[in-house]
Amino acid sequence: MKTTLTILALLALLPAGAASADDDCFVPMADWQPRDAVQRLAEENGWTVRRIKIDDGCYEIDGSDADGRGIEVTLHPATLEVIELEYEDHADDPPRPRRDDGNHD
Repeated sequence: MKTTLTILALLALLPAGAASADDDCFVPMADWQPRDAVQRLAEENGWTVRRIKIDDGCYEIDGSDADGRGIEVTLHPATLEVIELEYEDHADDPPRPRRDDGNHD
């Protein structure tokens, strides 16, 4: 019983995000950055935006990076900090042709 109470006391001291391993965002809408700020952030990073949506309380950008690779970026809605950046895996797609740069060393 004493061990259980000690564990519960320790869990109560942890920040809310540390107690769960998920990437949900729990931020009041009044504290969110506007969508145009998300769009500006994407442009500053060289990302092309296909869609900005809300998923699990976070902003999510579906688009591509400067090299044309598909990306999915999860952003904290208040700070616009990148929580996760995933490259879309298109294993079924044929490989892209390589460009010849003329350098044949």
